[in-house]
Amino acid sequence: MTLNVKSYSLPLVKEYAKRQHTSVSKLVQEFFDEIVEKEKKEDPLLEKLKHIELSDNIKALSGVLKGKYPDDMDYKDMKYEYLKDKYGL
Repeated sequence: MTLNVKSYSLPLVKEYAKRQHTSVSKLVQEFFDEIVEKEKKEDPLLEKLKHIELSDNIKALSGVLKGKYPDDMDYKDMKYEYLKDKYGL
């Protein structure tokens, strides 16, 4: 990845990084991390979904498959096992 920076600001940024005992790359990464964290927090749909109350019918389904498949088995593994059993492979 290439970043374009105005030539007059780079010496000042380098000096700032030196005073902070860090690198320009680390400053940029920290800035990007802050943006990512802010975007995660401000997603209105996710925030709304966190506060939705589930109906009793949906809550009753919680844990229905617990113990039927190992916790580390994913969807593709389950699909493979199903097809293997179905077609006798």
